[in-house]
Amino acid sequence: MHAYRTHTCGQLRAADVGSGVRLSGWVHRKRDHGGVLFVDLRDHYGITQIVADSDSPALATLDALKLETVVTVDGTVKARAEATVNADLATGAIELFATAANVQSAAAELPLPVAAEQDYPEEIRLRHRYLDLRRERLHANIVLRSNVIASIRRRMIDQGFTEFQTPILTASSPEGARDYLVPSRVHPGKFYALPQAPQMFKQLLMVAGFDRYFQIAPCFRDEDARADRSPGEFYQLDFEMSFVTQEDVFAAIEPVLHGIFEEFASFGGRQRQVSPLPFRRIPYKESMLRYGNDKPDLRNPILISDVSDRFRDSGFGRFASIVEAGDVVRAVPAPGTAGQSRKFFDDMNGWAQSEGFAGLGYATRKGGEWGGPIAKNHGAEGMDAMADALGLGPDDGLFFAAGKEADAVRLAGLARTRVATQLGLIDPARFEFCWIVDFPMYEWHEDEKKIDFSHNPFSMPQGGLEALEGKNPLEVLAYQYDIVCNGVELSSGAIRNHRPDIMYKAFEIAGYKREEVDAEFAGMIGAFKYGAPPHGGSAPGIDRIVMLLADEPNIREVIVFPMTQKAEDLMMGAPAQVRPQQLRELHIRTLDTAPKP
Repeated sequence: MHAYRTHTCGQLRAADVGSGVRLSGWVHRKRDHGGVLFVDLRDHYGITQIVADSDSPALATLDALKLETVVTVDGTVKARAEATVNADLATGAIELFATAANVQSAAAELPLPVAAEQDYPEEIRLRHRYLDLRRERLHANIVLRSNVIASIRRRMIDQGFTEFQTPILTASSPEGARDYLVPSRVHPGKFYALPQAPQMFKQLLMVAGFDRYFQIAPCFRDEDARADRSPGEFYQLDFEMSFVTQEDVFAAIEPVLHGIFEEFASFGGRQRQVSPLPFRRIPYKESMLRYGNDKPDLRNPILISDVSDRFRDSGFGRFASIVEAGDVVRAVPAPGTAGQSRKFFDDMNGWAQSEGFAGLGYATRKGGEWGGPIAKNHGAEGMDAMADALGLGPDDGLFFAAGKEADAVRLAGLARTRVATQLGLIDPARFEFCWIVDFPMYEWHEDEKKIDFSHNPFSMPQGGLEALEGKNPLEVLAYQYDIVCNGVELSSGAIRNHRPDIMYKAFEIAGYKREEVDAEFAGMIGAFKYGAPPHGGSAPGIDRIVMLLADEPNIREVIVFPMTQKAEDLMMGAPAQVRPQQLRELHIRTLDTAPKP
């Protein structure tokens, strides 16, 4: 017999009754029923119920065990009585009568419960992550992550992509987020940078003649944490293709994403539908107008409308003056709110103020009758015309976001999400994908009073060099696109600017001199001078994909060893001070910035 186990704790079935077996695992739960001890023994594969009574030589050993002790148990498989069969457990038809028990590793008192799934302070969970990972939900999430990555890899290879690994130690880039820097021992005063993404390397692979590249790539960015962003490092499905249009990129990656989400749609016993192929394409301008952001949740049926012209010279002076000043009014429908009290609408206005806005106007409607100051001043006829144009029913209210366009867009987008959430309009059983396309190439940087890139500086402008030379830069669109699912941006991508002449001009418009481009992006633009194919790609985030599939609100729940929001590894004690000798080898001296007494 094997030293530790003949079966796993999720393997035994009714067909094994009568067999002598050996199991090893962790003590998950213990229950003493008046002289009969029940122990749930857990390993990676499942749980088996162990039974010991006064006839069992193992009773004393098992009775003394603390939870999470690792133990090896010998015994005989027995059928459970019909009344005690656990249909929710894969091994629920049997139990193991213990004849011997051998402790492999005793457990101390636990800093957090493993058998329970209730919320626990994050600091304790991350400090003892190895215990946290034993908990059923988190353990399942990490297995899901592994299975998703394996499936992605198979699907990419089936689509004709070849996997390559790009460098981890590279040069710092002036674009994007803040780099993590690594000092060089053999080149005093110089630093490597950990890659924010394999962007330049994957483009250089296309220049090198490789046609379809992919990688499950680690990326490193020194930026603050969010619910959908882990500080420090993350992983993405990085891919690039040569001789492709934007639609070719979509056609290659859509089946991969659709297949992944269909394959794991039932994770955790859920039943969810995935939007059909091809995914919807939404121009950036339309997305900002109709959804109030560039990552719309299409499960939300509410659509925002611009109603500025309806308040021009209207009876509601406040909105009329806003429109006259060149600003906007956006309307957010509130479907079926005739039964809501005035408090619902007032609370929405209070919420808007708590978010830093002046307020959120509203008009109520019940059986076609309007209520509220805006409706009273604008008049029933004007409100009816507005409602008809928006396709509202007789019991649908309205919220209004008014002011500078950027502020009105943001408030309307937030209000759209909040109204739908409050009214239960978002279907949790759907994955709704879309592409956001036609991003503007440039934007006006108000603080610096200059034109700057709005998205990715290495994207091909629509219209090429002719557009850059002949159009207002703020009207130039780019072959840039984002893939969005349920309001979560999975990645940005683009058809790349592969021509040096177009690249120099694009950077010139943003205020960069030719020599600056040559200095900052020497490797890539130098390569492009030796013949570069048209190419493009994207990089959907692995962590975000798994977060959606696991239905987790925080990305740390799908990462094995995440950092805290302050980018600290509480378990390993990182970041940490290093020995003076290490600093000397790296030619580094630290500065004491603490105030002097």
